Amino acid sequence: MTLTRLFFLTASLLVTASAAPLTLTVLHTDDLHGRLEPTTIGQTTYGGYARQATLVKQFSAQDPNPLVLSGGDTFQGTLFYNVYQGLADVLFMNLMGYKAMAVGNHEFDNGPEALAKFAQKASFPLLAANIDISAEPLLKDLVKPYAVLAVGGEKIGVVGAVTPDLPLISSPGANVKMLELMDSLKSSVTALQGQGINKIILVSHLGYTLEQEVARSVPGIDLIVGGHSHTLLGTFTNKDFPASEGPYPTIVNNPDGNRTLLVAAWEWGKVLGRLKVTFSDAGAVEAWEGNPVPVTADIAEDPTAKRMIETLSVPIANLRGQVIGQTVAGLNGNREIVRKRESTMANVLADASLAAAQRAGATIAFVNGGGVRAGINPGPITFEEAITVQPFGNSLSVLDLTGAQIRAALEHGVATWSENKGQFLHVSKGVSYTFDLAKPAGSRVTALTLNGQSLVDTQVYKVAMNNFTAGGGDGFTMFKDAKRLDTGTLDVDILVNYLKATPTVDVQNEGRIVIVNEPK
Repeated sequence: MTLTRLFFLTASLLVTASAAPLTLTVLHTDDLHGRLEPTTIGQTTYGGYARQATLVKQFSAQDPNPLVLSGGDTFQGTLFYNVYQGLADVLFMNLMGYKAMAVGNHEFDNGPEALAKFAQKASFPLLAANIDISAEPLLKDLVKPYAVLAVGGEKIGVVGAVTPDLPLISSPGANVKMLELMDSLKSSVTALQGQGINKIILVSHLGYTLEQEVARSVPGIDLIVGGHSHTLLGTFTNKDFPASEGPYPTIVNNPDGNRTLLVAAWEWGKVLGRLKVTFSDAGAVEAWEGNPVPVTADIAEDPTAKRMIETLSVPIANLRGQVIGQTVAGLNGNREIVRKRESTMANVLADASLAAAQRAGATIAFVNGGGVRAGINPGPITFEEAITVQPFGNSLSVLDLTGAQIRAALEHGVATWSENKGQFLHVSKGVSYTFDLAKPAGSRVTALTLNGQSLVDTQVYKVAMNNFTAGGGDGFTMFKDAKRLDTGTLDVDILVNYLKATPTVDVQNEGRIVIVNEPK
């Protein structure tokens, strides 16, 4: 055999070997929101980092080419976050071997500094292709548009994305700039393909609807690991779970002629996503199987993770158990409720804001649905429950608004009613408004009263709300030039003070928000 022939035969074998189909298993979470400990649903508990660690270790040992990924929003939602600002969570993510994470909007809730400290401790890359952080010294080089991971002897490209609403719904600061979503994703995919990488995953904090649009619009993405919309996908027999919002994976035809698989893992670590995917030698998705795994109470807690949680719990044990009030029937703060209709939890928050702002002359209070993060179970109310409902550290503002501006704000709140967005507005006692879903967005509010009298468009009213909404968060641009008083009183303190002043909170929905022509 000649040397030349031997060279070409060897090269051919190398090409064949590198072009073999690849099977990998994606284990994924999203929207954990600081839930180190299990969450109660019905009569049992789900999730908890110690149980997740057990499952991740088990599947990583038995599944082909495991890849642990996050769809973002690890920050915000419990006392663990308030005390540790994400540094507790990153310990567990490092322990479980995460390989990449999308940056979520809540990662910016305490500005760039908290995210920077988290990123410095992370043993995995934080990704978002559609933000420019070059002018933010705290984050520069800590958040990348994409990463290249070695899996099964091959290179896998992982791109990140964060919701384009980031400046509206969080606090990234003036130095973090948004980039056009589709263009930035196409640019990152093209850069990876230029390196010869033909298997590309998007870790996304865009939400289920927008992620499907990305799959239809951006060539070259094989798999989207989603987040932001708290979407449950798959098939379950568990009576504690809500109805699934779609199949797992959801399959979308990609512009390159191949399929894009879209997965998500609901919220709070109550399930662990698990998808086995086989790619062809050309990098196309060829086969798949999987379903999210419920993280149930019968799963043994990983001993290391359990000890870590016990240690981290010590500084907050006394704080979390302090009883601050009572409720007979409980307060409904479910996400599906507070973003679409009147809620007892939201009513209490609005009334608490009004009570705190009456000294400043307020007669109306607003609470945005996205600011109601949980409900409260019947019985004693603890400080921990209060801070879970109000975890953001927002403060109270009082704005001078005309009746016309108030109406415009309510119109904005119901404009995206079907999309479950956080801009839906709740109102304090004495205020009532009606909106008609048969009418076009912008013209839906048909009645608006204060103490039984219609608001006058030209009259000025003092309206209390959190500083996030007052500053234009969730798109409330009509507040931009309003005269504003910032009280500095924290949202959780407002709620705690209200509960302490009301020995037993026993409220019912009372027609503050009336919906006409709601779809069946």
